[in-house]
Amino acid sequence: MTACDNRLCASIHFSSSTWVTISDGTGRLYLIKTGKRGDAASEKWEVQIMFNEELGSPFVIAHSVSFIKSDVHSVAGLLLRVEKDELDAKGSGFYVSLEWVTMTEVDKEGADNKIYEIFKRRVLQGKSVPHYAAIEPGGDALMIVSYKPFRFMKDEENQLEENEDGKIADEKKGIDPVYYWQQTEDDLTVTIHLPQDITKDDIQIQFPPEGIIVALKNQSPLLEGKLYSSIDHESCTWIIRDNRYSLEISIIKKDEGPMWPELIVDDSRGEFIMGSSQCSAVAERLMHLTSEEMVQNPHPEKENPPCNAQELEECDIFLEDSTSLCRFDGNTLKITHVV
Repeated sequence: MTACDNRLCASIHFSSSTWVTISDGTGRLYLIKTGKRGDAASEKWEVQIMFNEELGSPFVIAHSVSFIKSDVHSVAGLLLRVEKDELDAKGSGFYVSLEWVTMTEVDKEGADNKIYEIFKRRVLQGKSVPHYAAIEPGGDALMIVSYKPFRFMKDEENQLEENEDGKIADEKKGIDPVYYWQQTEDDLTVTIHLPQDITKDDIQIQFPPEGIIVALKNQSPLLEGKLYSSIDHESCTWIIRDNRYSLEISIIKKDEGPMWPELIVDDSRGEFIMGSSQCSAVAERLMHLTSEEMVQNPHPEKENPPCNAQELEECDIFLEDSTSLCRFDGNTLKITHVV
C-alpha cells in the first residue's frame, strides 16, 4: 500500500466463492483469485492477484459480482466515493459517486496465465449515499435504493450521460406547441397556427374512424393521430380566423360528460388551455385544502392539534427527493424500473 493523505479504510467484498475484490483505501483496486474457500477457519487462501490498478481518488467497495458470459469470465465492482462539489454553494458541497467497473478475462500472447483488464467504466452521481447498491448476478443491471436520485455521467468529460429521451426533451425546449386545445363536457376546440398566405383551398382535414388528419396541400400533415375517444364526425367543423393565421377546428364528443386527458393518444406536441369556468371549478374543489378551518384545532378542549409542524413539513417533500428503488440497465444506461 502507498502513502495517501486522503486514505480511507481498506474494504473487501467477496464476489463469489473463489473471487475477492479489495480496495487498499488509497484508490487502488485489487482482483484476487482465492481458490475454493472452505469452511475451516484455519484454511489458507490460494491467493493470485489477477488485477491491480490505480483508479483515481480513494473509494470503498460497495458491491461486486462474478459472472460468465459467452464462456468469458468477468468481475464487476461498484466503487463508492464522496467528493467535493465546487459548484454547489447552497447545498452540502459534496456529491456521491458510484463507479461501475467491469474487469474481463483476456488472453495475452506470451503470458503464462490469463490476465484481467478493465472492459467498462461507468459513473453515476447523486446527492445522497445510497441505502443499498448492488449489481445484478449476471452483470446486466444495477439496483440502487437512495433518498436522492442517481444519474449516469459521461466517462470522458464527466458530464451527464444523454439518453435518447433526454435528447428529445432538450430538443423540445423553446419550441412552440404545434396546436392548442380546449374542451368542455360536450366538445373540443383545436387551434393551429398557419403560415402566411394560406387559404381555405390549401387546407385538408380528414376524420378517419378513430383519428384526425390536418395537412396543407402538398405538405406532410401538421396534425395526425388517434383521438382519445369517439367523436361525432358529421358535426365537426373548421374555420380560418379573420387574421388568417390560425385554423380553428370544432370537434363534438360522441360521449358527453367525460373530460379527455389528451387530444391525440401519445402526442405531446400540443398544449391544453383550461377555460376560466374550469379554473374556477378546480379552485372551488381545492378550496378546502387551504381553508383556515384546516389549521384550527377542531377539538380545542384537547391540547394537541390534529397534526404537528413536522407532519406538515413531510407533506411538502417532493417525490423526486423520496427514497426509491431504481434499476439501471447496463447497456442503455436508462432506468427501467422505479419503486
